Amino acid sequence: MNRYVAFLRGINVSGHHKVPMADLRKEMEKLNFEKVITILNSGNIIFDSTESDVKSLEKIMSDHLEKTFGFLIPTIVRTSETICHLLDKDPFKDILVTKDIRLYVSFLQEDLETDLQLPWASDNNAFKIIDKIDKTIVSVLDLSITKTPKGMEVLERYYGKQITTRNWNTIKRIEKKLKTNS
Repeated sequence: MNRYVAFLRGINVSGHHKVPMADLRKEMEKLNFEKVITILNSGNIIFDSTESDVKSLEKIMSDHLEKTFGFLIPTIVRTSETICHLLDKDPFKDILVTKDIRLYVSFLQEDLETDLQLPWASDNNAFKIIDKIDKTIVSVLDLSITKTPKGMEVLERYYGKQITTRNWNTIKRIEKKLKTNS
């Protein structure tokens, strides 16, 4: 049995594309996934599967969810080992966190190469992409500089739209669930 974390893009955002977590758990169990746990309302799922191909899991989940809920739900899957590796690396260890600093992790479906030199910072220094680890982009937003960040636009311009972003605190919550439910 393999342990995975799935990240769904674009559900339960501003009242659109509503997917209740209880329904999501039931649908994952219909796919014969085991030990299904949802975290927060933004579409984070820990599950076990005998399937060993991540791409296959992404397609199976996305196709099933679209049929069930009636709209496309892009799905990005990572092994629990990949998530633990990211956490062990602690990419934000050198960042001074204040009330205005937001730490983000963006998961890419494909490992796209760009000519963007990292670390990269916006002209006003409000948004920084500090690293790319595997198919994961690590970024920092400073709300004291701007209240209307263009960070996601930058990420999509360089890395495409097959991307989903989570706050570092969400990744830490996933870590706790991975450790307590293994």
